[in-house]
Amino acid sequence: MSVFITKLTPEHTEAVASICASGWRQTVEGMLSEEYQRKNVEFWYNHERVERDILAGVYQYVALIDSKVVGVIGGGMTSPEKGEIFVLYVDETYRYQGIGRRLLDMVTAEQKELGISEQWVSVQEGNQYGIPFYEARGFEFQEKKITVTETNEKQVSLRYARQLA
Repeated sequence: MSVFITKLTPEHTEAVASICASGWRQTVEGMLSEEYQRKNVEFWYNHERVERDILAGVYQYVALIDSKVVGVIGGGMTSPEKGEIFVLYVDETYRYQGIGRRLLDMVTAEQKELGISEQWVSVQEGNQYGIPFYEARGFEFQEKKITVTETNEKQVSLRYARQLA
């Protein structure tokens, strides 16, 4: 199996929307209502929004296997020395094969070139895909953020950071 990492283009919109919606739902399953999940997916992962975000650089790279999108990552600068991973999902069929690591490495290298010395990420509390992944790569827990959703539910986000050498 050969994995190819490349910059995103609008032709990846449908696959990115699908992977992100599915991945996000898996991270909040049993924690947030179906109603909120539906509303959130409709807002963030509709095709128009995803394509606009691809063109704006919010999503940066995809992982391809035989031209099929199997993973996606996006990140950016939040201040002159701080970077953020906004989104990182790998199709569940292809998890635990190093694809997420390779995607993270691409964005990290890009952020280092921009002079970023600290990288941040938010992970849904209880996300047993994301938390171990980021901790294994040197991210350390910094803070817990609680927001109340439009459906009046508490969404708990864990903020992690690591220093970039």
